[in-house]
Amino acid sequence: MKILLVSSEVAPFAKTGGLADVAGALPLALRRLGHDVRIFMPWYRDVEQKGLKTEVLPAQVEVSIDGSVQVGRLRQGQLEEIPVYFLDHPGYFQRDGLYGSAEGDHPDNDLRFGFFCRALLEALPAVDFRPDVLHLNDWQAGLIPVLLQSEKKADPFFASMATVFTIHNLGYQGLFPATALGRLGLDPALFHMEGLEYYGSMSFLKGGIFFSDLITTVSPTYCREIQTSEYGHGFEGILTKRRKDLHGILNGIDTGIWNPAADEALAAPFSAETLAGKAANKKALQKELGLSVDPRVPVMAMIGRLATQKGLDILEAAWPKLVSRPLQFVLLGSGEERHVEFFRTVKDLHPAKISIHIGFDDALARRIYAGSDLFLMPSHYEPCGLGQLIALRYGSLPLVRSTGGLADTVHDVDRERDRGNGFVFRKASAGALMRALDRALDLYGDQRLWKQVVRRGMSLDLSWDESARRYLEIYRQAADRKGN
Repeated sequence: MKILLVSSEVAPFAKTGGLADVAGALPLALRRLGHDVRIFMPWYRDVEQKGLKTEVLPAQVEVSIDGSVQVGRLRQGQLEEIPVYFLDHPGYFQRDGLYGSAEGDHPDNDLRFGFFCRALLEALPAVDFRPDVLHLNDWQAGLIPVLLQSEKKADPFFASMATVFTIHNLGYQGLFPATALGRLGLDPALFHMEGLEYYGSMSFLKGGIFFSDLITTVSPTYCREIQTSEYGHGFEGILTKRRKDLHGILNGIDTGIWNPAADEALAAPFSAETLAGKAANKKALQKELGLSVDPRVPVMAMIGRLATQKGLDILEAAWPKLVSRPLQFVLLGSGEERHVEFFRTVKDLHPAKISIHIGFDDALARRIYAGSDLFLMPSHYEPCGLGQLIALRYGSLPLVRSTGGLADTVHDVDRERDRGNGFVFRKASAGALMRALDRALDLYGDQRLWKQVVRRGMSLDLSWDESARRYLEIYRQAADRKGN
């Protein structure tokens, strides 16, 4: 098949979260299965600063936005053997931050990503690539199926092009004032309940959901959850209406990039068969972070965005009891100021057992995965989650709340003896977290059983291979609807 993956961020070129990891890894897995896969994304300042070698293509795209013609250049680079088309528009994409700054979202994100969507449809004929399927990701690509079913409906170039739209996080909906419709040159007739209108605003995400041939989310449990009022963010009715076209496919990780046996950031390589290297990494991490060097004390880690969605409020409520337990705690991340301030306040109170790093450092993150025994993810909701998958790969047992992809990938050792690979709690409370933690500490006291669970987790197939096959099934279903 010919597949074009469209994403506002793709690792390793530009990244703010898990979307980039998916958009960078899935095409490689599809390519390994023998398909013609290409990628389309913006040419951000972040990309340019990496010094990426690209070819400036002779074709340009011209799009009318907000009453003026905007011109975009096309660049072509590579992700291994995969062609990557970059949309270059300095006014829209040469900025600090992909979507905004510390002050908030860029105020013209509707114009920026409206241009992105329109420019894609102008770019495809220009580069002479007609995919069987457009795989569109999150709200930034949500207008593409709208344009295909309205303005491009009679164009034979696009007639057989199927669309698959993936929701990575329903909390981000691309909401803008109703006036954005006119500024983007969209038909006013699209502004209604069965179109782009969402409680008086215009939603890019709703466009992707309503107008795409098929819809996917990034885990089976999250697929079910978003059809409920608790997790639907107001979109549950829309998604329930399209439930027959909605599918949950679990994310994987790039097991070549995330490989403790070959990770150069680590103090020592290790695998499920050679766990001595795991112990060496723990000792090195304790030394590096100024913690007491003691193999008998478990290290619990948390890496990622400091946001309430991630259960930081649960952790903070549990904090006094947590720090009284016989463990060490390591955190690496940045995010919402109130959570950042909490950890700034507590970071120096227990220097021998607590290490807090505000910010992000990829090499340090890898050393934390490798040197920790437990990996904490108490999320209120988690569409898929990559942290727990990486932790399993690096022999750190996840301690998670049962939601979304965490429920699909982490199985409680006390409830599922034969396939348990972590510790799970259900209620979003400090008490539930602490009960799960105490169970983990009990198991840690039996190192024979602990290492058995660690090896089980490290031996799981967490690659993209099976998920890529599932996506191909969805692509074929969508293409069949177009008569391909």
